[in-house]
Parts: sequence; C-alpha cells; structure tokens
Amino acid sequence: MENENVETNPEPVQDQTTEAISLGGSIELVGFRDLDRSTMVILKKMIGNHVRKMTEISSDFESISISKKNIHGSNKKVELHAKAMVAGRPITRDETDFNIFFTIDRVLSSLSEELKK
Repeated sequence: MENENVETNPEPVQDQTTEAISLGGSIELVGFRDLDRSTMVILKKMIGNHVRKMTEISSDFESISISKKNIHGSNKKVELHAKAMVAGRPITRDETDFNIFFTIDRVLSSLSEELKK
C-alpha cells in the first residue's frame, strides 16, 4: 500500500486584501494590500507622521489599527475604521469618502483631537 500525502487540516485561504501590514511595532493596516505601491508609500508617510504627533500628544499612546473597506457599487468609495489604544482604552473613529488620502487624514486628525482632550 502506498503512502499518500493527504493533508487533513489545510491552511485556511486568506484574502490578500485583508492581511495585516505592520509598520513598526505600533501600527497595523488591514485591507490595504489592494493599493498600488506609490499610493502605499504616500499613505505610510502620512500615517507615520500622524502617529508620531499622537505619541507627542500622549505618552500613553500604545498602538493603532486602521482597516480599509472598499464600498461596492459606489465608484471607489472607501470606508476607514481606526482604533487607537491609549492607556489600555480604545478610541475609535470612522470615515468614508472617495479619496483615500483625505479620508486617512480626517480619521487620524480626529483621533489626534480626541487625544488632546
């Protein structure tokens, strides 16, 4: 009898658009894999600058997770959900728009304003 290499527990297939991208130790991006390289370079710079400002505002800033969801049927509209962990408590913000750069700026600026309170 021949040995068959049958995998009984195959790895779950992950959608590449929902895989997380880690930037440093405190920034996680989910759903950004479908963006082109030049867009990602700009977004990483924008996000890094905002997070640096957040750490200057609050020494209790721990991490941030930003999720992007494409809204179907709305001509490239994107929805962003951002969750910052500050002193063990989550602060969340959501924004939806057609331009991802404006949307990321608004959601992160809103989080920064909340940290100033």
